[in-house]
Amino acid sequence: MANPGDFAYTVKQQADIVRIIGDYIKLKKAGAQNYSGLCPFHGEKTPSFSVHATRQFYHCFGCGVSGDVFSFIQKIENITFPESVRMVAQKLGIPLPKASYSTPGEAKEARLRGQLLDVHERAVAFFQECLRRPEGARAREYLAGRGLDQEMIARFRIGYAPDSGFLLRDRLKEEFSEEVLRESGLFSWKQEDRRPASGSRLPGGQNGDGDRNESPEAGSRKPDAASMYSKFRNRVMFPIASEAGKVIAFTGRTLATDEQSGPKYLNSPETPIYSKGKVLFNLDVAKEWIKKFDYAILVEGQMDCISVYAAGFHNVIASSGTAFTELQAKLLGRFSKNAVVNFDPDTAGAKATERTLGLLVEEEFTIKVLTLEQGFDPDLYIRRKGKEAYGEALKHSQKYFDYLIERARTQFPVRSGEGKQKAVNYLLPHIQRVPSRIVRDELAHEISQKLGIDSAVLRQELRHAASTRATSAVKAPVEAQATDAEKVIIRALASARQMQSAEEHLSARDGAEEEFDPARQALFVLQNEGLHRGLATESLAESLLNMDREFADVLEVPATESDRRLLALILLKEDEELTAEVLEAAVRALRRIHLRRRQEDVQQELKKPGLAADKDRLRELLTELERISRALRDPSQAEEGLKNAGNKKSA
Repeated sequence: MANPGDFAYTVKQQADIVRIIGDYIKLKKAGAQNYSGLCPFHGEKTPSFSVHATRQFYHCFGCGVSGDVFSFIQKIENITFPESVRMVAQKLGIPLPKASYSTPGEAKEARLRGQLLDVHERAVAFFQECLRRPEGARAREYLAGRGLDQEMIARFRIGYAPDSGFLLRDRLKEEFSEEVLRESGLFSWKQEDRRPASGSRLPGGQNGDGDRNESPEAGSRKPDAASMYSKFRNRVMFPIASEAGKVIAFTGRTLATDEQSGPKYLNSPETPIYSKGKVLFNLDVAKEWIKKFDYAILVEGQMDCISVYAAGFHNVIASSGTAFTELQAKLLGRFSKNAVVNFDPDTAGAKATERTLGLLVEEEFTIKVLTLEQGFDPDLYIRRKGKEAYGEALKHSQKYFDYLIERARTQFPVRSGEGKQKAVNYLLPHIQRVPSRIVRDELAHEISQKLGIDSAVLRQELRHAASTRATSAVKAPVEAQATDAEKVIIRALASARQMQSAEEHLSARDGAEEEFDPARQALFVLQNEGLHRGLATESLAESLLNMDREFADVLEVPATESDRRLLALILLKEDEELTAEVLEAAVRALRRIHLRRRQEDVQQELKKPGLAADKDRLRELLTELERISRALRDPSQAEEGLKNAGNKKSA
């Protein structure tokens, strides 16, 4: 919680929540002060995530999450509150004080993550330096052969890991502890009781074992710095950055050709700051271009990504050392729901494309597939044919199902009934993922034409497939039915960041002091007339009335989840200025509501059998009914009529 006087409060006062959340998801203006987008915390097709620019909070009407700028950063970055405050401060350029944490464990984890980021930053600089040295000549030749100039090498911070296993270790061990170096994923180590196998080389060279970490628990004690050596050796180094632009891992491309050089591409292992299935290469830069053009180009490897970027297509990203994952699809969906998939056209690439397409369909993307000529990946295609040719190919990308239908026709000749059945069986799992019945009907017509299948038969197959399709859409809960007058009162109660106690203002009958204060006036009216009682918003209004008002943040009101959602709904749909006239009209409307309810109660009591025998009670009820009727006819008498009605009821 951010309290006045502390650093978090200072940061929150200066933060623009729309700009900060807009760095993570695509937001569109949806009202005077509201912005909407697809929720990053659950899958959805229709935007239900809203951000209020003035009140500086967000709420999702699909999954119910809400909060301020810090809670958003906490949740989306999976970090602690102090870390979120520091991250927002860094985005705003606010000098950071010394960090404080809730528990020693929290402080240790945060400190480790910070040190690991520092380690990777130092490693980037080291690899860049090595690329410029004489021993980096072969790496420079390799990069030149791949068509990369100095600008692109510097842009992607590409470097070279020397053949020595100890230079990087010696550079870092004076600044970082052994624990931090072990956790970084940059080093392997030897156990004291292990000796190199016959014919294998020591860490200064390349061997299979050198590319994996030996478990510290496997030996008699944890490895010390002397037993550590670089995991990446004689490799061109491609840094992998987080969405925020911090280097968190590496991919190393070997320059060696012997069998002991290890895999062609070696990736960092998972660490406290890196989970490969949650990261997309180049997203830190591409996200702004993806939002601008409203689509992403998805390729397989770093070199493909760099080549496409260098050709001028800056909205390109790549999966990072792994097959495309559901989490990566969700991550990409925060910026655009449109994608062009451009994987290698070989058999493995086609299968990877199909897996990726399936994940994107489940996340309800609009997808196209760019298939280049056989033998050409994006990098080679651009180097051989030029960026203009690639741009032209991009324009002619196939629609998702056109690509799949073509694949089905290629794999299963549809001249025979058996071939047609196999083609349909190939397509059905993909069709099952399509949520829209209209789209499925269109696909049925298209597939029947292209495969020469009876449309009615195919539609029956599609209906059967669609009936088994699992649905996981998150439905928004039914909100309480609040009247317009109630919404105005709730807005008024929530209008002040600092609401003082009601007792200090009871002398201000109509709230007309130096300036109009809707919170104070609503507070006075509700406490004196109880207009909120019996309404759909009663519990929410009661929570706002009873919350701690000294520097209170309305988002932290102690209320039920349903009431919090109702509060967010009301505040995110403010469509008129909260003036004294608007508030007074709402108060009058609520008074009429209460008078009508009391009128109904009196009329029901008048119908009770035996009432005629109680002359005094009958006279009271008739007098009250007349008074209520006059008050309803004349709004100026509504307050007095309500008081009298309330007194009679309580009597």
